[in-house]
Amino acid sequence: MAAKRDKTHYLYIAVIAAVLLGIAVGFAAPGVAVELKPLGTGFVNLIKMMISPVIFCTIVLGIGSVRKAAKVGAVGGLALGYFMVMSTVALAIGLLVGNLLDPGSGLHLTEAARHAGEAQAKAGGAQSTPDFLLGIIPTTLVSAFTGGQVLQTLLVALLCGFALQAMGTAGEPLLRGIGHVQKLVFRVLAMIMWAAPVGAFGAIAAVVGATGIDALKSLAVIMIGFYTTCLLFVFVVLGTLLRVCTGVSVFALLRYLGRELLLILSTSSSESALPRLIAKMEHLGVSKPVVGITVPTGYSFNLDGTAIYLTMSSLFVAEAMDKPLALGEQISLLLFMIVASKGAAGVTGAGLATLAGGLQTHRPELVDGVGLIVGIDRFMSEARALTNFAGNAVATVLIGTWTKEFDRQRAAEVFAGRLPFDETTLVDDAHGARPESGEAPPAVPGQSADAKDGVPA
Repeated sequence: MAAKRDKTHYLYIAVIAAVLLGIAVGFAAPGVAVELKPLGTGFVNLIKMMISPVIFCTIVLGIGSVRKAAKVGAVGGLALGYFMVMSTVALAIGLLVGNLLDPGSGLHLTEAARHAGEAQAKAGGAQSTPDFLLGIIPTTLVSAFTGGQVLQTLLVALLCGFALQAMGTAGEPLLRGIGHVQKLVFRVLAMIMWAAPVGAFGAIAAVVGATGIDALKSLAVIMIGFYTTCLLFVFVVLGTLLRVCTGVSVFALLRYLGRELLLILSTSSSESALPRLIAKMEHLGVSKPVVGITVPTGYSFNLDGTAIYLTMSSLFVAEAMDKPLALGEQISLLLFMIVASKGAAGVTGAGLATLAGGLQTHRPELVDGVGLIVGIDRFMSEARALTNFAGNAVATVLIGTWTKEFDRQRAAEVFAGRLPFDETTLVDDAHGARPESGEAPPAVPGQSADAKDGVPA
């Protein structure tokens, strides 16, 4: 087992080397570097291919192993309430910092930027609330897995989970079967991860080759401001909340998730780390039901980095076009973006399209200015993805604590390195989901009969 862990350690060293090599190639041969973009796109697509089965297996096993449906509803309601509050806080922080920095003043809109803004507005066209809600319902039960829509997979998994829960002991054979499928899915995912250095090299080389350094100089203010705001949000706002409510250090949590952060940094997609976040949160000591509900839902409803980006970029565009927003307009925009940010996915470019679509609905005359930040959006996308990921990791620990489904003693052992995560299978057979207090767990793969160390008192 130690030898296998060493191999994965070398894999992530290779990812770092690939990122540095990609940057070098991007500057040395930009024309060649741009052509390498399919390498990064292909790797992200491989990861996205696994997201629907991972979410389905995790949620069905999580809900199916809980005896009381009301408990699942309580976790979901608490998670959605928390996501709404934190998204609003993130949006408000973005507005505050945006007003202090006053980015965008002195820039001028070019014709090329105008056309870029129009293209993004079409890509992120405004979606009404009924359309959004109807879009959650898949065409068929199977199409949820082929359409690549996280919310559709979430709905199907919830329905199947509650159905298996209602079947009682008759559903246990199905749960065991899904448990085996989950092991297969995570094994395939572990195999895909060996392509990470190639994907990281292609993605970084392409963006450096296409953007260069000159295009970043005039936009350094909003980039630095955005990165600083995201860091403050994660380490001050989320870090304080995590420490006060759970006693866990945000630095320890992010160090534990270091490989996932590196993966996101190299691919600019938080979805690339979603399956690993699910596995690692369960290993940390958060119960399967909490992880299975909080993480997938958070990837659609808890996009803190995207929220900060939307408000700061809106102010940036308004200033750059000499059409600053009054205080009342900013508050109105804040309320609008609370809803608009829920439609953004954790994939590259979604934030830019959502920004354009939101401005098209709220202030159409500002849409042309979106083209001003197209050149640096790829770099801002990395900060968005990292912040979104950190926000969902913190949320999972918080929800687990508030529902008494988080084993602090196990977390301490994991942080100390005494319970290492199995990088070869991503499945923790020795320490599976924790049963509810006073209840015996059903026979589900990944749950041993003696794994009772996390039962809440």
